Amino acid sequence: LMNLFQLIDFPYMNYLEDGNGWKKKTSDIKENYDFKEILGTGAFSEVVLAEEKGTQRLVAIKCIPKKALQGKENNIENEIAVLHRIKHTNIVSLEDIFESTSHLYLVMQLVSGGELFDRIVEKGFYTERDASQLIHQILDAVKYLHDMGIVHRDLKPENLLYYSMDEDSKIMISDFGLSKIEDTGSVMSTACGTPGYVAPEVLAQKPYSKAVDCWSIGVISYILLCGYPPFYDENDAKLFEQILKAEYEFDSPYWDDISDSAKDFICHLMEKDFMKRYTTDQALQHPWICGDTALDKNIHESVSAQIKKNFAKSKWKQAFNATAVVRHMRRLQLGTSLEGPSQITPTSPCHAQALLLQEEDEEEEEEEGPGEGHQKSRNVHPTR
Repeated sequence: LMNLFQLIDFPYMNYLEDGNGWKKKTSDIKENYDFKEILGTGAFSEVVLAEEKGTQRLVAIKCIPKKALQGKENNIENEIAVLHRIKHTNIVSLEDIFESTSHLYLVMQLVSGGELFDRIVEKGFYTERDASQLIHQILDAVKYLHDMGIVHRDLKPENLLYYSMDEDSKIMISDFGLSKIEDTGSVMSTACGTPGYVAPEVLAQKPYSKAVDCWSIGVISYILLCGYPPFYDENDAKLFEQILKAEYEFDSPYWDDISDSAKDFICHLMEKDFMKRYTTDQALQHPWICGDTALDKNIHESVSAQIKKNFAKSKWKQAFNATAVVRHMRRLQLGTSLEGPSQITPTSPCHAQALLLQEEDEEEEEEEGPGEGHQKSRNVHPTR
């Protein structure tokens, strides 16, 4: 842990001693913020929607009991160290850190636009070009991380959130719990990540580096164009075998209307040999990203149907729950400017209607239970 902080030129002990530095001492966080409601819960933390006193600015505060950190100090300190360095338009930022006698409080930038898949399903029109623009933003953010020597290691759709509810909202990368700062000359070999998104070299327990993020971006790109994952099996051993061999297909009819350029882009990222795999720089230069080869054909019906079939909702444990934010703001009957002109307007009929429909859908799901095609713990691949 000490080596980690020396690596990023921030002496750890100074932060503990300096109340105005890396951590701000507080006897009661509620002297600075009004807590509104819980947005979600994690393994050993709770995320709360809060309003900064004086500015009335909304933020998300991750509240971590110190007693829950016993034995996990390295994980949380690593996440804080990584987040503290990052300033990028497509990455959720850590704005402040407070420490009390009982808790650690991470004041995070509020993102209120909801999950990636939900937005795609709600759209009436969705194309390859839309997917290309999403991946462009993700690549740009991951390139920024890689240039800083940071590997995310757990890139997946659940960690991609929209900044606001605006139609043209940017996408944001969140959740740096598995991030690692690469030391010069060192390699990483800890098996981590989410099954289905991890690179072959991770499963093979071989040393790996930032190339694992590029593989994950390839998997995300695949899903964005068809609505189902490239690798699936109920048996983990068989799933891992597929990934180790990089065995995936562009199944008909789901891929019949997808361009060869998109498939070429995916193949370069989901390349088994990480030495041959595209870097973020190479991927950003691919014509599907920087050129005009991404098609404008509407693929919404097919993609959204597969997303609904293959990815179960997990709203009750989201780190940043957009529904709670909108519901709270509608109750207060006010809007808030989150970034320049970008604004949530709770009195807007379309926002209110979307919220009501979303809440009704969730109530129906609870009553009926998982339907055919929904997962309990893993995604369901379409029948080939």
